[in-house]
Amino acid sequence: MSNIAIAEQSLKPSKQEGKQEGKQEERLAEDFPLAQLREAFPALRQKNEQGAAIVYFDSAASALKPREVIDALADFYATDYANVHRSAHWLAERSTERYEGAREAVRQHLGAAKACEIVFTRNATEAINLVANCWGDLLARDCRRKPALAISMMEHHSNLVPWQRLAARCDSELLVIPINDAGEIDSEAYENLLKTNDVALVALAHVSNVLGTKNPIAELVATAHRHDTLVLVDGSQAVPHAPVDVRALDADFYVFTGHKVFAPSGIGVLYGKEQLLEAMPPWQYGGEMVERVSFRQASWNSLPWKFEAGTPPIAQAVGLDAALKFVRRIGIEAIEKHEQRLGEGMQQRLQGIEGLTLLGVARARAPIFSFALDGLNAFDLATLLDKQGFCCRAGFHCAEPLVRHYGLSGCLRVALALYNSEQECEAFVEALAKARTMLA
Repeated sequence: MSNIAIAEQSLKPSKQEGKQEGKQEERLAEDFPLAQLREAFPALRQKNEQGAAIVYFDSAASALKPREVIDALADFYATDYANVHRSAHWLAERSTERYEGAREAVRQHLGAAKACEIVFTRNATEAINLVANCWGDLLARDCRRKPALAISMMEHHSNLVPWQRLAARCDSELLVIPINDAGEIDSEAYENLLKTNDVALVALAHVSNVLGTKNPIAELVATAHRHDTLVLVDGSQAVPHAPVDVRALDADFYVFTGHKVFAPSGIGVLYGKEQLLEAMPPWQYGGEMVERVSFRQASWNSLPWKFEAGTPPIAQAVGLDAALKFVRRIGIEAIEKHEQRLGEGMQQRLQGIEGLTLLGVARARAPIFSFALDGLNAFDLATLLDKQGFCCRAGFHCAEPLVRHYGLSGCLRVALALYNSEQECEAFVEALAKARTMLA
């Protein structure tokens, strides 16, 4: 049997998987099986137009897909696909079972209390907009109060613009929580902001997609709750890298997107505490989200379906289920440990380069690094690195206010994941030096 076949076989579910309640998925070897894991990602076997092997350092934008997820998606379309919740035939029942099974898998992965607290969306952006619109409707009704909203300086545009629009709609203020020199939320300023303002909701990244900063969400949520403030957490950069327990964090809302955690694009997740979701009106209207309909009025379906109008992302949810199974078999703790080793090494290498400015040096961080080099154009650097096989991202990374805070009009980002290696990190520093020489 080939090495590829052995690797893929080791990542496939056992025949007994799912048949015994309470039994965890089969785990891989205790030592992190990097070589086998890399074989499971077909994209890594490619070479670019210059003949260079692909080194994928753009996982913060979107992660590569393992063969297991690709096969699960193809198999579902071939054998189980039908619309869900609507028809009585056996194929629709199987499809519905797979779709709702994916919801239960997400519930378990996030540690949510109930499956009805898990709403499927197209992505994290749509999940945040859902809350900004539906919970925002409740806020907008109290026109006399005009409470403020707050975000941190490090937020992705998806966790900034919806709150900017809601603040304008409510004729209230959007407050910005500052960060310190290390790229961490200033806890004293945060506490003072909540003390001196009537803040209805704080929106925070669990992990910054630019700085890699891992925010102490449980502490930040507890502080907000002491001031009767709700918290929405954008976990898109956290879920692929570390364990997440929404009940332990006590977040009121928590969102993430599937494509960053090895699932297909087109699937996102909103977790919300049941009582909050129950109080919120629907956002979109049509099929499935209704209970009864006449020409004069309609009543809404129960949770979570009142927020899932129309045909949902069925196959994408099945792909997310496969991706989460993949992660659990490796072990999220093992992934976190591997990536921490990689990240520590990459940070040391980058900080050792003369003329390189690293954005953020937080004590707790994910393996995401953004930097500028001697005033060189980030897009030029990314282009030259691409020719050497390195897939990186240049620009504002959908966090323009944050990057401009550092006095930059763009920067280069390196984002590592479970399939990256020490050798790739070492080769990257060499490639960076080569690109720098060419641009000098």
